[in-house]
Amino acid sequence: MLFLLPPSETKALGGEVQTDSVFRFAELNQAREQIRVALNEVEASIMVMPAIDRYTGTLYSAVHGRGLKGTPTANNSLNAAERSRAAEMILIQSARYGLLSASDEIPVYKLNPAKLVNGLNLKKMWNQAHSDVWSNLDEHVIIDLRSKAYADLAELPEASNAFSVTVFVEKEDGALEQLNHFNKKAKGQLVRAALMAKKPPTTVKELASAASKNGLRLEINRQSLTLVTRQAT
Repeated sequence: MLFLLPPSETKALGGEVQTDSVFRFAELNQAREQIRVALNEVEASIMVMPAIDRYTGTLYSAVHGRGLKGTPTANNSLNAAERSRAAEMILIQSARYGLLSASDEIPVYKLNPAKLVNGLNLKKMWNQAHSDVWSNLDEHVIIDLRSKAYADLAELPEASNAFSVTVFVEKEDGALEQLNHFNKKAKGQLVRAALMAKKPPTTVKELASAASKNGLRLEINRQSLTLVTRQAT
């Protein structure tokens, strides 16, 4: 099972100096180089860190299990076992680098997925570049948690074994209310449930079981999933 995440606009600063980044999906390197040239980026030593640590938005805080500022869990981070599983299960859709593994080391960057970069259409370029990537991942169940902008950036083939996710919060009276912007925490909690499970889930039924142990309810409807949380997000 693979979790397909969007990046976050907020990013941690710093990292370690590296002169040559090696990414999991090398077939995207030509497109990455095209963007580097279009952005007039100079090849030089840069500060990098794993993508799972670089991105710091609400979804990623939930993946790490971080609580509110000032609480004992405010600075939580994945432990070694969870980090190892994340490297295998979490993929991140970046406008700058294309599909990334959680462990791929990246610098701080800022790039709008809908932007034309010196005439370069990112959506068109990345959709073409990802065709081989998706075909090589077609044996996996994919839980697509990307926002629309990033899903459009690299569309999954219709025949893929992928599930979209819609998030609802359950009110005290049992009524369900769909969450939009504030769905990110629940999605991060779903990913964390998979990272913490005794065995990594390989089916949506196993994922639903892991979710239930963490206060979430996952309902399966063909190629879509409904994620229900009772917690404030």
